[in-house]
Amino acid sequence: MFNRLLILSASAGAGHIRAAQAIERAIKDANAAREVRHVDTLEYTNKLFKHLYSKAYIDMVNKTPELLGWLYDKLDKPWQGERQRLMWSKLNTRPFVKLLHEYQPDMIVCTHFLPAEIISWLKAKEKLDTKQAIVVTDMDVHAMWLCRHFEHYFVALGETKVHLSKLGIAAERITVTGIPIDPLFAQTKDKAAMRRKHGLDEDRTTILVSAGGFGVGPIEHLVQSLLELEHRAQVVAICGKSKELKARLEKIVPKADAQRNVQLLVIGFTTEMDEYMSAADLIVGKPGGLTTSEALAKGLVFVIVNPIPGQEERNSDHLLEQGIAIRCNNLPTLAYKIDALLDDQPRFARMQANARAFGRPHAARDIVTKLLELRA
Repeated sequence: MFNRLLILSASAGAGHIRAAQAIERAIKDANAAREVRHVDTLEYTNKLFKHLYSKAYIDMVNKTPELLGWLYDKLDKPWQGERQRLMWSKLNTRPFVKLLHEYQPDMIVCTHFLPAEIISWLKAKEKLDTKQAIVVTDMDVHAMWLCRHFEHYFVALGETKVHLSKLGIAAERITVTGIPIDPLFAQTKDKAAMRRKHGLDEDRTTILVSAGGFGVGPIEHLVQSLLELEHRAQVVAICGKSKELKARLEKIVPKADAQRNVQLLVIGFTTEMDEYMSAADLIVGKPGGLTTSEALAKGLVFVIVNPIPGQEERNSDHLLEQGIAIRCNNLPTLAYKIDALLDDQPRFARMQANARAFGRPHAARDIVTKLLELRA
């Protein structure tokens, strides 16, 4: 058991925080620490730095995804630019460093690369004596995740482990666990019961549209396209924290009601995503690391639309390679592609089986098990 275990995320997108929350819950379930604390690292930086890491990221996703993709590729140069990046980070994270010295954890788990590189530097300078574990929250690993001073990496895929080892990380210090998700997603819940609970028809194909925790992306255009489906279906649109998006989607509901073939249910922020996924057959949207891992745990077929250039493009490649997803590059053909898939039920069933086989619903638990081994 740990005395103090500190989990560090960063609110640049919702996934890093959700991964940290999943590990925190798994630690508590396993009674693995006397005290566990989860901190958003950006809350211990200055306002400008926090803005650049959080709001600017969301703005780029919505307005200039091509720029985000360019930056992703530009910065994906292993072991290059460390000194300059670290200098910038150190100037803006002094309150964070102070927190580390005051809290004195005996293990730190990072679900974002920002705190990981600061801790690595502190360990190198012998200014911090604590163990560090790094949890990569996408299927591939970007150069920004690389650290020289750490105890262990947790990654999503065997391929990612091979990639890290080729970059100089010792293979015995890398464990393939999958991306940590809330243990709720490992629970089997009856599809029909979940549909009844949430006011859905039991006999319609159920399509989940997820905008992520922050409600980003051209979701209303996607939903409009889904109303053209020929199969009887119901679309559950999860808007996250965006009240504006929820209001825009609710304006589409009368059109769906008039059309009758496709029903539309608009949901704001919810803590019952596992139940909506249990009720669904397909998920449509962007393949972020956490959303993808949750969907796989529930055996959902993924319909990829407008993946963010960079990490989501790479996640897409893995899903397509494993026979779990189809991809739509042009929204006007979205309904056609889904109808074609639903017409081929043997293929659809194979894809559902592939999703369940590829998923790792117990990733958070497996991470905690390994952390306790590292404690010894």
